[in-house]
Amino acid sequence: MKNLDVKGRWQILAWEQIFDDGRITYPMGRELDGFMAYGPSGMFCAIARKERPDFTTGGQWNASDAEKAEAYNTYLTYAGDWDVEGNVVTHKVKLCLFPNWVGSEQKRYAELDGDQLTLTTHKLEAGTSEARVARLTFKRA
Repeated sequence: MKNLDVKGRWQILAWEQIFDDGRITYPMGRELDGFMAYGPSGMFCAIARKERPDFTTGGQWNASDAEKAEAYNTYLTYAGDWDVEGNVVTHKVKLCLFPNWVGSEQKRYAELDGDQLTLTTHKLEAGTSEARVARLTFKRA
């Protein structure tokens, strides 16, 4: 099987959580901004809800915990090395806003259709009422 060519920059179009029971949710809403980039120096992902509000209770370090939590809930970023084998893209996470991913390998099943890239996770929380896959759709920037 030939490896997919995902090199370059990809603009986020959608992030969906598709549950086994048919539910579909949008972790950061339907209006997103951000990108995934694959290059010779590694990969980088930054995805945010569009039009995130400014802090009103303080600055970057002294704003209220509620505002900082909302900022965390509306933004994801991670970076590291990557490789492709067939249709599986592996993100070898070195840095991440979500500390649990640091040092992990995040495998994504990739589909490339023209200038559109879809990345799908393995089954999350399999065997529970929250069993689902995450599907992210990008277009070549």
